Amino acid sequence: MDWIPVSGFQLRKAGVQFDAVRVDGGDGRRLADWMEELTGGDPGPVVTEANGRRGVYFLVPAGTTARRTWPRGVTRLNAGPAHVSYVPVPALTGRTWPLAWRFPPTGPGRFVHPLLLRSAVTEMLAN
Repeated sequence: MDWIPVSGFQLRKAGVQFDAVRVDGGDGRRLADWMEELTGGDPGPVVTEANGRRGVYFLVPAGTTARRTWPRGVTRLNAGPAHVSYVPVPALTGRTWPLAWRFPPTGPGRFVHPLLLRSAVTEMLAN
């Protein structure tokens, strides 16, 4: 997959290969755990950040975040007219701190299911 850097990490423009949904801190980590449980261990590619907001980035198919409402606490990273977002993507191996793959990509076109993610985060943040 040519969007994954060979080493370190790089910013990738959202809306090209994927969009992303970011949930910060403990909520993001709990959501990643729940998505793992809901999908039998393969939720799709998820990146975690070890510093700052401690964001958790769920990579979803391009174009799937823009026209849906998401709950408070969710940041949508996508592209549109006069709007561009960038998503940090780490290499699969080597030094990538402060980023790491919680769940690495398993194949081209394999992303987190956006409707399942939206349902899970809506229920989780409502409690």
